[in-house]
Amino acid sequence: MNRLEYFKQLLEKAPNNPMVHYSLAQEYYKLGEYTRAIEHIKAYLSLKEDEGAVYRILAKCYQELGNYEEAIKALEEGMQKALKYNHPSMAEEFRSWIEELRSLQSF
Repeated sequence: MNRLEYFKQLLEKAPNNPMVHYSLAQEYYKLGEYTRAIEHIKAYLSLKEDEGAVYRILAKCYQELGNYEEAIKALEEGMQKALKYNHPSMAEEFRSWIEELRSLQSF
């Protein structure tokens, strides 16, 4: 059984477990199934407040889908969470990434 199948089975047993949704999001991201990854990130965030890291995956998914506006929104929210939980280097990473995405939007 691969990791994706394992986490799908766990989800059936524990649909409200945020870490199962997080793990599924990671697996779908690795497979390039960005829309499914986004669905599980949103489910994760509806169950648990994140300190910022999950927004990195969310932004990557939107960026891969060519949706820079949503990627920027995800990074802005992630930056707020990172600052709230005292992760200044993560906040700075997100700020720089936002600038990069905004420059890509102008092309």
